[in-house]
Amino acid sequence: MALIEMEGICRVYRSGGNRVEVLRDVSLTVEEGDFLAVVGSSGSGKSTLMNLLGCLDRPDAGRYLLDGEDVSAMDEERLGRIRNRKIGFIFQGFHLIPTLNALENVELPLFYRGIPPARRRGLAEAALARMGLSERLTHRPAQLSGGQQQRVAIARAIAASPPLILADEPTGNLDSATGREVMECLLSLGREGRTIVLITHDPSVAALAGRTVRIRDGRLEKSPETAPFGGPVPSARRGQ
Repeated sequence: MALIEMEGICRVYRSGGNRVEVLRDVSLTVEEGDFLAVVGSSGSGKSTLMNLLGCLDRPDAGRYLLDGEDVSAMDEERLGRIRNRKIGFIFQGFHLIPTLNALENVELPLFYRGIPPARRRGLAEAALARMGLSERLTHRPAQLSGGQQQRVAIARAIAASPPLILADEPTGNLDSATGREVMECLLSLGREGRTIVLITHDPSVAALAGRTVRIRDGRLEKSPETAPFGGPVPSARRGQ
């Protein structure tokens, strides 16, 4: 079953009388359980596509069905509910709240979902354990390494088992060794059948996904760079 169906998506920005078409007639389908990488250089439109996929923005034209719901023309309040229920976000900059510890950071979106305290604590603890952070529950972000912070962010994204995990440059702020650890976490989730869309500028990271598409000048095209999905991060890519 298709989790994501985009048809004829266009996004236009206007500034000072200028009209810039950032996305042009983009169509994309992502099935449940897919691990898709979207590759593009700076200015290609991949950040705009990420915002649309994550219901952080709306298209000017076209249709976007997420898990069977047409979110193309929803207002901000309804989009917010969709984001909270159906999307787990992993960002390049972690986006952890510095005054909260790891457990509290993971619990916060569960609180906004209305999950009772005991249940959300259990979900948060299980997600952090899944990421190998059971001994870091009470540590604040400043007390964690970059890789540990990103694993907290992954735990936050998966705690409520949303249908879609959207990872925006998840290794962008990490050194190569730590980036490999984070990709191993994402690959493990993919092997479990989680649906993941990974936005990246790095072809070596994208090559680890099950399917790759490239965005260029606002248009989506299939990339010839594909690789079998499910194996470990290849040692040949170390140091890249």
